[in-house]
Amino acid sequence: MNIEKQADIVLSSQAVFTGLEDEPRPAAIAITDNKIIAIGSEEEIEPFIGEQTKVYKYDDELIMPGFHDFHLHVMMGSLSLESVNLFTARSEEEAVNMVQEYGQAHPEEPWIIGFMWDSSYWDDQELPHRSSLDRVFPDRPVLLFHAEGHYAWVNSKALEIAGIDRDTENPPYGTIEKDEMGEPTGIVIERAIEPITRYAFDLSQARKTELFQGFLAEAARFGVTSVNDLFGTQMNSRLDDFPLLQKFEEQGKLTVRIHLFPVLDGDLKRAEQLRKTYASDKLRVSGLKQFIDGVITSRTAYLLGSYADMPGVEGHAEFSLDTLTEWVVEADKAGFSVRFHAIGEGAIRMALDTFEEARKQNGVRDSRHSVEHVEVIHPTDIPRFKQLGVIASMQPDHFALSERNVYTERIGMEREKYVFAIRTLKDAGAKLAFGTDFPIDSLNPMRQLYRAITRVDSGGVDVWNPAERITLAEAIRAYTSGSAFGTFREHELGTLEVGKLADIAVLDRNLFDVSAEEILDAQANLTIVDGSVVFEKKTGALKA
Repeated sequence: MNIEKQADIVLSSQAVFTGLEDEPRPAAIAITDNKIIAIGSEEEIEPFIGEQTKVYKYDDELIMPGFHDFHLHVMMGSLSLESVNLFTARSEEEAVNMVQEYGQAHPEEPWIIGFMWDSSYWDDQELPHRSSLDRVFPDRPVLLFHAEGHYAWVNSKALEIAGIDRDTENPPYGTIEKDEMGEPTGIVIERAIEPITRYAFDLSQARKTELFQGFLAEAARFGVTSVNDLFGTQMNSRLDDFPLLQKFEEQGKLTVRIHLFPVLDGDLKRAEQLRKTYASDKLRVSGLKQFIDGVITSRTAYLLGSYADMPGVEGHAEFSLDTLTEWVVEADKAGFSVRFHAIGEGAIRMALDTFEEARKQNGVRDSRHSVEHVEVIHPTDIPRFKQLGVIASMQPDHFALSERNVYTERIGMEREKYVFAIRTLKDAGAKLAFGTDFPIDSLNPMRQLYRAITRVDSGGVDVWNPAERITLAEAIRAYTSGSAFGTFREHELGTLEVGKLADIAVLDRNLFDVSAEEILDAQANLTIVDGSVVFEKKTGALKA
């Protein structure tokens, strides 16, 4: 082994998962500057250790490539970390009490913002009403996002600020729910949320900076070293702030790689300018993203045929197939990867149709387009992922966020066989890439790994389509090398190999040697990004 210089950092453990094999093995890793310069036995790496080398010697804690979250929303997630989380509420009254406690504890915040309520888990399973929030906050606006993020519950003050009343018409691809008297109920769906976030998300630069600092800390403590920040509808337009991210990079404070996916809307001139502006190793535009449909629970996901519990309603696409195809063909020709939110089988088919047409018009190229979520797929579309070179971008824990009976009542038992068909897609040759859709789910990768290998449903006991389980090694690869491939960085990220960038996570246990349930308890002991330690658990297994 040719030793040209001493290492800055050396890591060793009895359990090193490089991503190149199916099991971890004993190994040591030498890092100089921001790259891995050697991997071998402890004896082989010993000569790389000098007086200035930081040595981390572990027993059987798992050393692995850093997690690469393939789908999340940076600033929306940043905001959620300092908002009220309502996922554990089991009634409207309990949710209101949680909001009241949060509001009283944060009197300085002009808006009370919350996330993750889900009435399908409540006793009556009825959607909440603005009046229950009005009783505790008559003069302070409240905005609470449903667990899936595609509809929200607000109070009368929020509606007043946004100028929404009984005479307000529904926007295109949006609904203002109204009662039998024609008055808004406080439930706003899809693009009907935007008039409210226009005010709720009007934050100062100082506040955005604080929020983003919280996000960086959260990513580091979970061993997340790269993320893909996807356009998250127009309601986020006041919140998203690419220049802020660039400022952090310029100041040397960006402790996670961020791959930006701004909106696909036909404005290629703007997209190309953004691609030129953000083009570094740590902050770059990697493609474009758009929505085709909504979600199952609100019946805004686009199905092929009616919802099982509401004949005649099949959801619909936000844009026409002609419009989407025109945008994709132009973007593909300009070298952009395109990513479509597509949850229902109709939306998934539309996405694949646009990618197929781009191939016909532009020729076959290594586009690495992707379909996001892929929740309910028609079986005839499964082989098209391999045929078209399309990535299946999935978040396994999502099928346990929604109450299973409510979900299956919406889609019916025939479609139920093709919910989150991860194994079937993989076996059909689709490339998998995992993420969280944070803040729709926690940034913690362990929840996605657990759900992918167990398929335990929302009840915590039953297994949903056990044949769709994948192995732990396959799940980790989808969360590391799969995501690296999806962002055209498999040559430098996603596996532990000599010459690759030193983005590494050390977990507090060997995931391959514990029960599936114990995976949920696993935490990061050490996180390294670009060769620098960005998180170190003081109670970890560090040895001098």
